[in-house]
Amino acid sequence: MYTVLKTGGKQYRVEQGRFLDVERLPCSVGDVLNLDGWSIQLEGAVLPAKILAVSLGEIKSKKVLIFKKKRRHNYRRKRGHRQVLTRVRIESIEI
Repeated sequence: MYTVLKTGGKQYRVEQGRFLDVERLPCSVGDVLNLDGWSIQLEGAVLPAKILAVSLGEIKSKKVLIFKKKRRHNYRRKRGHRQVLTRVRIESIEI
């Protein structure tokens, strides 16, 4: 049995007590978040689940480099981007 959490347009497989980095959420450090998810049973049944998580603050992901070039036109652009993520700890999962 495991639980799938959907937030920020992505789906994550979560377990109780684990840490997770998700897209930025509007919360401050120590806030308790109520998130929705699905629990998938061994028989193949899918049940709704409530996930309680605690916000641990914001972090930045690794830098992604964007390099654009047009050959023979002396056009080169190099940019970097670091996405802001929210780190959460999964406290409990209720089915």
